[in-house]
Amino acid sequence: MGLEGQLTVKFRRDAATADIPLPSYATAGSAGIDLRASEAATIAPGAFMAVGTGLYVEIPSGYEGQVRPRSGFAAKHGVTLLNSPGTIDSDYRGEIHVILINHGGDVFTVSPGDRIAQLVFAPVARAELAWCGELSDSERGAGGFGSTGVK
Repeated sequence: MGLEGQLTVKFRRDAATADIPLPSYATAGSAGIDLRASEAATIAPGAFMAVGTGLYVEIPSGYEGQVRPRSGFAAKHGVTLLNSPGTIDSDYRGEIHVILINHGGDVFTVSPGDRIAQLVFAPVARAELAWCGELSDSERGAGGFGSTGVK
């Protein structure tokens, strides 16, 4: 931890991305930092592609990084993340990639430096798994997908 109550996360980046702005919080109330593309990409309608950021991160044990979509991409272009949220585990040290999918009707082009996703840091609770032969009953039971009747 850095300042009291503040998480310190170490980053490094590829030398080739030195001209791309570093991630930062856009406002005092921002939950996530913007991730920017380090490479150009063209994504056809219905296609998906992993786009590099040139960033590497060291997340403290007990935390994860959640890669989330940018709402502007979805609203304006129909582009979002294929696996949302993506998880960056605390022991991962490889380059951060963002898997974008184009649900829009037009080809979507990403340029180096474009903001393509956001990264939110969150605590992780690890469960102790207790295997048993039976689970307790509940009001809901085994009802799934839409079974609660809540609209």
